[in-house]
Amino acid sequence: RATGILRATIDQGKVAHMASSAENMAYVLDLLRDVPALTHKKMMGEYLLYSDGVLFGGIYDDRLLLKDTPAARAAFPEEQVPYEGAKRMLLVDSEDPARIAEVVATMLAELPKPKRCR
Repeated sequence: RATGILRATIDQGKVAHMASSAENMAYVLDLLRDVPALTHKKMMGEYLLYSDGVLFGGIYDDRLLLKDTPAARAAFPEEQVPYEGAKRMLLVDSEDPARIAEVVATMLAELPKPKRCR
């Protein structure tokens, strides 16, 4: 199975988004098994992905997308829009857990750390 499969329909030039499936989420979590301290949060039918509390990507319309950082762009240059009005993200087109984990680990140094509540 490819993680970059878009489950959306085209309606008069607009993409009609559909929530990501639990089956695909389980598949992606297996792909991310080597990512340290991996957690996820379901939000509006999609999933946000964190490593050590740092948001690095998500699953949108059954597509594994990473935040746009130099490390992610070097590995996965194809841009995708997760939902209308959102910043472009990068489509993961690999099914190699070690490669994906290596990219995420490199990305973490390029992403802002989570803000602590006072």
